[in-house]
Amino acid sequence: MTAPLLEAKNLMKRYGNNVALNNVNLTVHAGRTHALVGRNGAGKSTLVSLITGLNKADSGTIQFNGVDAPAAGDLHEWRKHVACVYQKSTIIPHLSVAENLLINRQNLDKKLISWKNVYQNAQNILDEWDIPVDVRAEAGSLNVENRQLMEIARSLSYGARFIILDEPTAMLDGRAIKRLFARMEKLHNQGVTFLFISHHLSEVYDICQDVTVYRDAKHILTTSVAELPKNQLIEAMTGEKYTEKHYSSRELSPEITLNIHQLNQANAYENISFHIKKGEMVGLAGGGGCGKTELAETLVGLRECESGEILLKNKTYPAGNVKAALNAGIGFVPQDRHHEGFIPDLSIAENATLSIMEKLGKWGLINRNKQNALAQQWFKELDIKAYGIEQPVSGLSGGNQQKVVQARAMANNPDLLVMMSPTAGVDIKSKETLLDYVAKSSEKGTSVLIVSDELDDLRACDRVLVMYHGKLTHEFPIGWQDQELIAAMEGLSEPQNPFQAA
Repeated sequence: MTAPLLEAKNLMKRYGNNVALNNVNLTVHAGRTHALVGRNGAGKSTLVSLITGLNKADSGTIQFNGVDAPAAGDLHEWRKHVACVYQKSTIIPHLSVAENLLINRQNLDKKLISWKNVYQNAQNILDEWDIPVDVRAEAGSLNVENRQLMEIARSLSYGARFIILDEPTAMLDGRAIKRLFARMEKLHNQGVTFLFISHHLSEVYDICQDVTVYRDAKHILTTSVAELPKNQLIEAMTGEKYTEKHYSSRELSPEITLNIHQLNQANAYENISFHIKKGEMVGLAGGGGCGKTELAETLVGLRECESGEILLKNKTYPAGNVKAALNAGIGFVPQDRHHEGFIPDLSIAENATLSIMEKLGKWGLINRNKQNALAQQWFKELDIKAYGIEQPVSGLSGGNQQKVVQARAMANNPDLLVMMSPTAGVDIKSKETLLDYVAKSSEKGTSVLIVSDELDDLRACDRVLVMYHGKLTHEFPIGWQDQELIAAMEGLSEPQNPFQAA
């Protein structure tokens, strides 16, 4: 019988008094895509650090194809067995694709670097795996999808045929996700095995054959995906009985918070008009290139529009001006929390109050007592898991980082909250906490615009608007069916009035 590609047994890892892994196991067989799921803090990241050689287990064993793993820290040998493409990109943005692919290997056994050879070798790597990226392009100019492909190619170039994908779809739209899955299937047919880490459980059922669940640093189960119903998977992750939520329409205030008239921006969106009532939750969905991201960025001051009018509580504010949007009463949760949502080395309290610094003191001096009191309030309301509000945000799990971003967005008590992919890379329990908090905020009068392709983000919305090729084409009331919303997002159903597409 062939030995497993990876077999990790009885792994223990402690950091001080904190038990990060408690006698966990993981067995991955070649030729099968294996999912590793669990809530933030379940131990997934710690396990990845052990099976990639970045850290050493306190006890337990790791084998690749029946042979003991290299010594911890010998990354050159580990790269021959396994590589990880992390949710947070590890590329060096100001270097070219070729330089990133061959980092520390540019010399190619010569005293002087031959850039001709560097570019040719990089191109050979991309060609071998059929990855369409320009080797001379600045790596930072690539979109998220191509950065991931480049990192996969770099991993394969070291000889590894076992790739860990850590939340690979968190920053991708629906079409890019489909392309990634097609690419994974192609690589799978070329002998590459994947360990797939994701909080999007539907994706586990779409592409994985096996699944392992961790909870509270312990191994809960490993089984075939086909034999595990979704409700049982959720219960294994949370340790609680799963009950699906059902939403119904509610009475809304006639007062209008946001009113958009004939908003236009070339190559982004065209003749956009809609309104959001006080306390209303509206979803905005659509595939890649539909214009929803550009429209949301216009509302929050990150982008200008060429024509049209935006009224917030019957008042206009200058387009393309973040400060003006903030002062007008808009809160914003950006799509990429790592680059746009927080400052990693600042504390929870400092990050949560970034948008209201001028309200925390005079003459540039911060009243720490006032700052800490506000931070403690959000710490409790959003159930942020940390040792205290003084902890740097860089040390939090993805779900708790997103909760801090949510707190910052709500700090100025906005009239309109704009959220882009609010639960990307967030575990199922943190998703519930975040979305429940938003729902309660809407009940108190905050209007909400949720911009997302994740259907679970949109279910509680009073309405969902769909954009396709820069135009609003559909409007769905609460209680929509998945199939009809997806068909509209993909342009497979006829546009509706009042958003009739030309």
